[in-house]
Amino acid sequence: MSEHTPIGIRPALDTVPAYVAGKPATVRADLTVYKVSSNENPYPPLPSVLDVVREAAASVNRYPDPGVTGLTDALAERLAVPRERIATGTGSVGVLGQIVQATCDPGDEVIYAWRSFEAYPIVVALAGGVSVQVPLTEDSRHDLDAMADAVTDRTKVIIVCTPNNPTGPAVTQSELAAFIERVPERVLIIIDEAYLEFVADSGGTDPVDALALHRAHPNVAVLRTFSKAYGLAGLRVGYAVAHEPVAAALRKTAVPFGVNSLAQVAAVASLQAYDELDERVRALVAERDRVQAALADAGWKLPDSQANFVWFPLGERTPDFVAAADEAGLVVRAYGTDGVRVTIGEPEANDRLIEVATAFLN
Repeated sequence: MSEHTPIGIRPALDTVPAYVAGKPATVRADLTVYKVSSNENPYPPLPSVLDVVREAAASVNRYPDPGVTGLTDALAERLAVPRERIATGTGSVGVLGQIVQATCDPGDEVIYAWRSFEAYPIVVALAGGVSVQVPLTEDSRHDLDAMADAVTDRTKVIIVCTPNNPTGPAVTQSELAAFIERVPERVLIIIDEAYLEFVADSGGTDPVDALALHRAHPNVAVLRTFSKAYGLAGLRVGYAVAHEPVAAALRKTAVPFGVNSLAQVAAVASLQAYDELDERVRALVAERDRVQAALADAGWKLPDSQANFVWFPLGERTPDFVAAADEAGLVVRAYGTDGVRVTIGEPEANDRLIEVATAFLN
């Protein structure tokens, strides 16, 4: 075969956008640099979680449990759902890829809000699907009525990200329930709750009970992760709660041995230590509320974030804000010329954000 013979790469890959990861921090001699460009938990894993990871590391010469049995059983017990409804994967984005592979043929449509999680168009395009992006409202919230109106005969999946990444607002239970009633039962509705834990006790009203909606509707599935509140972003483990036929399909499309041994034991240990982890989550929520209040006092009108980040809808001024933050030792996340997302990190990082944003506005 000639070295110039073209390889048969799928044309669909031409439509796959590149995922833009959060920029890493560069060490500086003049000040401490904080990376708040990725939605990571600033706290390290709990000591009890690290202990089980160290112990499990001694056996990484063995393949992990292909059924992810320990975590599946722990999740089924904690969530009070049959274990047959649990499907695990490499982070919630890995499970989302399994969902799209299991449901979409080339040309099928997946509806989601935009701007929302940047991986959505990637996983859809990889499956040969068509993304239908429905613009957010002026206050950076999901336009659920417009999303329902966008359903066609080719629609296979709808994704509702709540709280929405990168803008922060959450939908309400009554809004979501009314939306589900408008969607045909043949369409799978995914409630992506990567930031679920940061909504609790944050002053919001009518919070979403995704599991109740799942139990009431056979076409509703819930997507969650251990990356954010649980602080296991580096281990890549997430899961879906879906009715049995869907969950079985997700297990078929999972990468064999995808959830590694360390990820599984760390996730189980984190579930067991949830009360300790919840203290950290409450601290992050308090910091988020403090930052939002300070920014509002400074004159910023930002979306009401229910997640672990804040969103600056800066438009064409996005690069200027990124440069100002970078000069102050803050690595933030730009989204084209739409805006900037800044993760709630250490109190010192949050104080610096308030200073930078206040000076930028003035």
